[in-house]
Amino acid sequence: MTSTMASRTSTRSRGDGEKYTVLLPTYNERENLPLIVWLLVKYFGESGYDYEIIVIDDGSPDGTLEVAEQLQKIYGEDKILLRPRAKKLGLGTAYIHGIKHATGSFIFIMDADLSHHPKFIPEFIEKQKEGDYDLVSGTRYQGDGGVYGWDLRRKLIRNKRHLNHGCINQCRGANFVTQVLLRPGASDLTGSFRLYKRKVLEGLIERCVSKGYVFQMEMIIRARQLDYSIGEVPISFVDRVYGESKLGGNEIVSFLKGLLTLFATT
Repeated sequence: MTSTMASRTSTRSRGDGEKYTVLLPTYNERENLPLIVWLLVKYFGESGYDYEIIVIDDGSPDGTLEVAEQLQKIYGEDKILLRPRAKKLGLGTAYIHGIKHATGSFIFIMDADLSHHPKFIPEFIEKQKEGDYDLVSGTRYQGDGGVYGWDLRRKLIRNKRHLNHGCINQCRGANFVTQVLLRPGASDLTGSFRLYKRKVLEGLIERCVSKGYVFQMEMIIRARQLDYSIGEVPISFVDRVYGESKLGGNEIVSFLKGLLTLFATT
């Protein structure tokens, strides 16, 4: 699709006058980025919502930024904005960096590794409008939501290789422990596929102190503290197609420390 074609599909409007920004932090996503961007353009174009995609690459050594530059030429500078950083500085700061350049009044956050399918984006938007929610979170644990791409052997074996490929069992366990201790009122706390009102996202990031794996969980906890309304959309979470998961043993330790901190302070 050329930039002209992308612009033409994006001009169809549902009449709500809103613009949606997608913040897409990347690190070594050279293989995944072209497909995730193509899918975002496809589903935004088909649904008729105005949008922009901000790619925040943290100095990927695999050439992710060069791929992003080519995608910008294809889809247009008004749809693909490149806001790279020199090195990895953390997910929270990536969002802060991206928000500074966002023009949408609503902001999507999602992973670039194809674990979050853009086909759910129209459902997020409709859900937000339905209840005027401050944020809408994708959930793997309600309705038709689920986790795919893990066979029984990989779910049962707990070794270094298993951790390096992302740990679904740890995600479920982390979610369960947090539900018991903090009672946040949301079913999926560690997921990172969400839609926020821009001002809500800005306010939550300012209050969050966690980094890494526990960051997304704290965002939900703080939202409840501030009486923000939360809607949920069941999603299918799929194990990454290319590359290594960034979730390792250190992240699990960080989660436990962060959970104890939140339990003591909330």
